[in-house]
Amino acid sequence: MTTTSDAPDARALFAALPEVDADAQRRLHARLAVAASDAGILDVAYTTLDTPVGPLLVAATDRGLVRVAYAGEGHARVLAQLADSVSPRVLRAPARLAAVVRQMEEYFAGRRTAFDLPLDLRLSSGFRRTVLGHLPEIAYGTTASYAALAALAGSPKAVRAVGTACATNPLPVVVPCHRVVRSDGTIGRYIGGSDAKKALLTLEGAA
Repeated sequence: MTTTSDAPDARALFAALPEVDADAQRRLHARLAVAASDAGILDVAYTTLDTPVGPLLVAATDRGLVRVAYAGEGHARVLAQLADSVSPRVLRAPARLAAVVRQMEEYFAGRRTAFDLPLDLRLSSGFRRTVLGHLPEIAYGTTASYAALAALAGSPKAVRAVGTACATNPLPVVVPCHRVVRSDGTIGRYIGGSDAKKALLTLEGAA
């Protein structure tokens, strides 16, 4: 019978294993992501990218891009919310987001003025979703007031509700709520913070 003192030290066993370098880990993870996708058990793929407005998390389902999140929103919290509201089968899978990342990089480099991506708008509903549908009508390099957007959405008096829709936009940058400003010309609030909003408007030549 083996006594506790005779049992091998787990730490020593692990120390004896060959070290797995970071590149090997990334390759293994990529293979796992492909296998999960092929097996139909990857419902939400995500990755992160560095941008002039900080690291952004981007996530997509088989329907399209479902979430863009600023670091200030807490990427771990956003992933937990996606697991609760969409599916618990969430995995980092950069290959699934290659087109999103490429278009984002083109946008921040000033080479893209509109995104051409399938969108999954399931995280927004009702009037908020109606508002999001009108945001792309605000052209690159221009702005519109919350009041003007309320009129576009068919509810001229719902200015506050428009503000809420913009503040809860699950796809900032791609669905351009940053182009909505106050009637007096001040920029108003933004999910990524006022500095990020100013940076996006400056990039587009609207500020």
